[in-house]
Amino acid sequence: MRPPDVAARQRPAAGSIAAQMAAAYEASSRGNYTEALAIWGPLAHAGVARAQNNIGACFSQAFGVERDLALAARWLSLSAAAGDAVGRRNLAALYFKGEGVEQSYPRSLDLYRAAAEQGDGPAQDMLSWMLLEGEIAEADHREARRWAEAAAAQGVAASMTRLGMIFHNALGVERDPATAAMWWRRGAERGDADGQAMLGAAYYLGAGVGRDPVEALAWLLRARAGGSALSKQYVQAVRTALAGDDVAEAERRAAAPLPEPVS
Repeated sequence: MRPPDVAARQRPAAGSIAAQMAAAYEASSRGNYTEALAIWGPLAHAGVARAQNNIGACFSQAFGVERDLALAARWLSLSAAAGDAVGRRNLAALYFKGEGVEQSYPRSLDLYRAAAEQGDGPAQDMLSWMLLEGEIAEADHREARRWAEAAAAQGVAASMTRLGMIFHNALGVERDPATAAMWWRRGAERGDADGQAMLGAAYYLGAGVGRDPVEALAWLLRARAGGSALSKQYVQAVRTALAGDDVAEAERRAAAPLPEPVS
């Protein structure tokens, strides 16, 4: 399924596009990417930017087709050029990794910023990370916080955890352990493993929350199960400090469903 080399076909009516896109999304939600691609294909050739993005994403992730990063880049470039925020974000990821295109951090940054300014939460999250790290973009802690807050408002858990780090490390703000712990909790309750690790550490140290080693170990065990490297330095220390019954209670809590997130 190659991108068009000539002018796009006549664009379908808006109502027809919405109905077809809904049908394609329903098919993809069932894992039937063959059916979804059969719908997205004509729409993409007709210039529907989100359909172009979806085909590019399928080629990037091998959903219903063999992985072809060059084709992914071509479709995503069409989507991005048409102004689709998700297409810009997905194309940014290819430039960031150098997949299907020559690696270019500046191009990646520009695309993430454009998508973020359009309100795309994952792009806002990535832009926040770039501005905080200061390796790909010039460090700007105030802007990093602003974009993290924007992404967090859309439910992006990684940005909630990053806000915790910003307040914990006093990056452009006064150090505030309670606010740091609050953000870590929000990220943790939404399943972010690093947020769970940092909330566990906060409970262990009594930083911003009351000291509670049992609750600390419960969150750290969740973080370890989620693959957070940040949990490693605390799990054994907390476990060793607890009696057997307390360890069992922490393990019980860790195995329970996550608490309902606090807005």
